[in-house]
Amino acid sequence: MAAIQHCATTDVARNLDAVERLALEAREAGAEVVMTAEAFAYIGPDRGKRALLEPLPSGGPILDRCRALAVRLGCDLVLGGFHEAAADAGKAFNTCVHLDANGEVAALYRKIHLFDIKLADGTELHESRRTAPGDALTTTRLPFGLLGLTVCYDLRFPYLYQTLTDQGAVALTVPSAFTATTGTAHWHVLLRARAIECQCYVIAPAQHGRHNDRRRSYGHSLIVDPWGEVIAEREDGDGFALAVVDPSRVAQVREQLPCLDHRVAASSLQRSKSATESLEAEP
Repeated sequence: MAAIQHCATTDVARNLDAVERLALEAREAGAEVVMTAEAFAYIGPDRGKRALLEPLPSGGPILDRCRALAVRLGCDLVLGGFHEAAADAGKAFNTCVHLDANGEVAALYRKIHLFDIKLADGTELHESRRTAPGDALTTTRLPFGLLGLTVCYDLRFPYLYQTLTDQGAVALTVPSAFTATTGTAHWHVLLRARAIECQCYVIAPAQHGRHNDRRRSYGHSLIVDPWGEVIAEREDGDGFALAVVDPSRVAQVREQLPCLDHRVAASSLQRSKSATESLEAEP
């Protein structure tokens, strides 16, 4: 697996040039699956994004170029965050797209959790203003087995990853454009936590650097193994993290520490009584 890291701006052609160059380098280094970060083709004002939205799975110029890249690579290409046209003309989907080695769309996942925040450093992002939420979980077949698809802010909602694991995923993807502030505080610990609790590989290609005057991404593209160990990382700058995803390692960890088998369904648990209720219940 290769997790590509670059710094997208409003220049779509330049962004796609960077992705193509890094993907070819990753393939030459041995990658059998190449993954890009969220918003790989464009980061900038919404008016610019609306002008380049494409329907899926049919696509347009951006998807056509990515299809051609998958064919040229001769391997699976996972586009971390594609700007997809939605039925609501005022909004778009933030969509993770799996292209197979023939350039065909194998799976789509529309980001469920939308990032609306106001940070102490002045960073404000209101994704829900122009982005429609998805409503379905997605796994897709890759050479090592099932990959669970997610995008960025989804990372903060562990039930999503646990459900993908229940559906058979042995690896989880988190293509992202984490802010520098939230990334410094939470990126590594959240990714490692998802790997540990799900006993899955986690692959997180990320945006890095300053996209414009108002937005800067953390970088640190990671691949984490099912024990929670970071086995590959691209800290800063354009490049990629490269590591082997081995399903036998997943099976080994789950056998040694069978916590997935030890889970108790929340629906089977009774509500805890307060101390007062417990005392009043005594004869």
